Amino acid sequence: MELSDESLCERVAGRDEAAFNLLVERYQQRAYRLAWSILRDAEEARDLSQEAFIRLYQAAGSFGGRARFSTWFYRILVNLCLDHRRKHRWWRRVVAPVHSEDEAEGSVVERLPAPAQDPLEELGRGRVMSRLWAAVDGLSHQQRAALLLQVQEGLPTAEIALVLKCSEATVRVHLHRALTALRKTLGGA
Repeated sequence: MELSDESLCERVAGRDEAAFNLLVERYQQRAYRLAWSILRDAEEARDLSQEAFIRLYQAAGSFGGRARFSTWFYRILVNLCLDHRRKHRWWRRVVAPVHSEDEAEGSVVERLPAPAQDPLEELGRGRVMSRLWAAVDGLSHQQRAALLLQVQEGLPTAEIALVLKCSEATVRVHLHRALTALRKTLGGA
């Protein structure tokens, strides 16, 4: 009989390493995928998804069961990612490699390395997906998080509201604005 995530979290609160390892196994890929989708950087996504598991281990005793475990865990992860983006906004800009003496002053460009396995490239949509991700990158942090939680993780509006710590109406506004911006950017595609 398979234990529920909530039961495993309760065991993690008692420092059960096997329960923790099982939760990591269940959520590792989803956590990385969500972090990468928000951050668009493979290394940062790996680091922050691992940090989310460390925080899960440390705070398991505070999980009260008022929401599903996944909602509680996604809140930890999304908050880490959004905080990281706010704090490190300046760091995302790097000096482009200099190819000639004329460029010796350096030009500042936005460079976001893709992960070895982009979760959406598996769908075989190459160019369309690149355009879509570029459009998603243009969304506000809250719009992006709401959209990704709904589309990638399949969370209902009520759970997204719990993750983002806002009302369901605010989530609906974020989703509406995100979809409107994506349609506009992609030309109705």
